[in-house]
Formats: sequence, C-alpha cells, structure tokens
Amino acid sequence: MNQPLLHHRADGPAGAPPLLLGPSLGTSLAVWDAQVPALAGQFRVIRWDLPGHGGSAASLLQEGATVADLGRLVLALADSLGIERFSYAGISLGGAVGTWLALHHPQRVDSLALVCSSARFGTPGTWAERAELVRREGTAPLVESAPARWFTPGFAGDAVEALRADQRGADPAAYAACCDALAAFDLREELGRITAPTLIVAGREDRATPPADARHLADHIPDAALTELPHAGHLANVERPQPVLAALQGHFTTPDSRARTHANGMAVRREVLGDAHVDRAVARTTPFTARFQDFITRYAWGEIWTGDTLDRRTRSCITLTALVAGGHHEELALHVRAAVRNGLSHEEIGEVLLQSAVYCGVPAANAAFGIAHHVLSETDN
Repeated sequence: MNQPLLHHRADGPAGAPPLLLGPSLGTSLAVWDAQVPALAGQFRVIRWDLPGHGGSAASLLQEGATVADLGRLVLALADSLGIERFSYAGISLGGAVGTWLALHHPQRVDSLALVCSSARFGTPGTWAERAELVRREGTAPLVESAPARWFTPGFAGDAVEALRADQRGADPAAYAACCDALAAFDLREELGRITAPTLIVAGREDRATPPADARHLADHIPDAALTELPHAGHLANVERPQPVLAALQGHFTTPDSRARTHANGMAVRREVLGDAHVDRAVARTTPFTARFQDFITRYAWGEIWTGDTLDRRTRSCITLTALVAGGHHEELALHVRAAVRNGLSHEEIGEVLLQSAVYCGVPAANAAFGIAHHVLSETDN
C-alpha cells in the first residue's frame, strides 16, 4: 500500500517553473497566503503541510523523526507531481528541510530561500522538553505564548488568530515528532557544500532564530545573499509580507524565468487579442517603447491573464467594465473583439455594458454601446 502524500495546494500555471514553499512548525500552508497570489503569477507554487498540521496525516512522521524524513516526504510529493527540479523557500523548520534538500539532493534544487531559519535551532534539550510537554498536554499550552514567539510586541490581526488556530489543531504526536527532528538537526559543518543560489531572510527581532543564525548561514553558504528586515519577528513573511515577497521575487526571478514569462505572455496575448493586433504592436515597437512592450507582455499577459483563478470569459467582463469606467475607447474596442474571442456572446457583452451603466454612469455606457455595436457589426460580416 502506498504511503499517503503530504497535503498540498498548487497555485499558478501548470507549465510555469515549480516553486515549493515549506511552513514553520505549528502552522499550515496558509502561512504563505500573503505571498502566493503574486508568486503564482510567475511560478507553479506548491505549498505543503507538515505531518499532523493542516491537512497532512499525522501518521507520516513518527517519534524520533529527523529533518531528513521530512525532506524525503517533500521529494515524494514532488515526484508524484512530476516535478524533477524546483526552486524552494521555507520558513524555520520548512527552511531546514530546504537546507537538507540542497545538501543531499542538489540535482533537484534550482534555487533556495531560507526565511527565519537556521543550521541549528537552539539546543536539543529545549526541543526535547517541548516534545515531552506536547505529548503530555497537547499543543494548548503553546497557543497562548505563540504570538510572542512569532511576532514583535503589539503585532495583531486576523492572521495571528488563524495561525493560533493552526497550532491548536496540530496533532500532538506529529508536532512532538517535528520537535524531535529539530532537536537532532545540525548542518553547521556542511553548509559549504550547498551549490544552489541561496537567499537568507531574517527578522531583526526574531527570538526563535535570531539574526546571528541568519548571518551564520549567509557566511557559510557560498555566495549566499542576506536580507535583514526591521520590525519583524520569527514569521517575518506574515508580519512584513511585502518586503519578504520583494526579496523572494528578486531572488527567484532569473533571466530564464523572465524569458519564460515573456513567452507565455506573448502566447496568451495572441490568443486573446489576435495575431494581427499583436503583430502591429510589435512592428511599431521602438527603442523608446520597447521596455513598455516587454512590461505589458510579461506583467499583464504573462502573469495576470495567465492566472487560473479566473477564466478568460470572466477576465473579459472585468476588463470591459474597467475600460468603460475609464473612458478608454480605443482599448474598449480592442477588448470587445477579445471578449468575442474569449467566448462571450453579443448578448453577454451587452449585459456587461448594461451593468456598467448602473455603476459607471449612463453617458459612459452610451459611448460604450456605440463602440461595441460598431465592433460587433464588423464581426458579423
């Protein structure tokens, strides 16, 4: 009988470069919620839950487990998804898994980011004590003190309560097994063998993995980059989501990935707008407009229009409404044609414009109906 896989979620285009995201102890894959929408515009983002956390089975990890055991579970997940090589980012324990993968399976890891992580997490005795506590009393004793371990004083919000709920719901035996893995983890003498391009992100007020731990990683992993964030504790990507996102995007966006995003964007742009329009736009490109053409192809078409959360019919409806509201008549005519290409009927386009009349104003909708009537009459001929 096959062993169950780690619970996971995939976001972003199926053909995009894969990026695996690992969570910290006591949290679920939702710990990455703030970064995923932007990352999924460029990558196939695969988030996973630790055993006994979120949706992963507690039976996946036993007492006396190691980080290597977790690493092998991640590799099994990647294999099941047909992913041979991937980039990887992990928080704390999730970062330890990434460090192990980069050391022991370098052929699988293209690029690595370690967020609030370490080559050794405190002392083994501390983790043994926590494992014993959780096996005896469950995770409840840790829930109240979690925000103080995770964040700077005074940080609050819905995310904090959601994370506490994740810790409250973690299976005690699996949580304790993760503590066993942290107690046994020590890769300080092996960091020099990591060959993947590596980014270290640290919170300057992180008490769990203090900045000194991050500097040790950066000093001993060849050519590693280090970003230290002020006003950030252990879950820096929750407390300072945008700076962490910017750091990850800067690290993982290589010339090759930009080229792939451009190619994907150009393909979608042609499918939606038609070859004739795109050929004219490309032919009119000058040195002055070249960067804008690259920007619109990569960002609008290679990231936004390629997302799989909304289908293209829905995106056309939204785009038509926005163009009516803004009075962008030339673009409106272009996107009426695109809406037809995306499968909207004349009646559905009319309904979108009628809805726009209520919220954008009758004069704006009147002009839009005139433009759409002219365009749709052309498509009938």
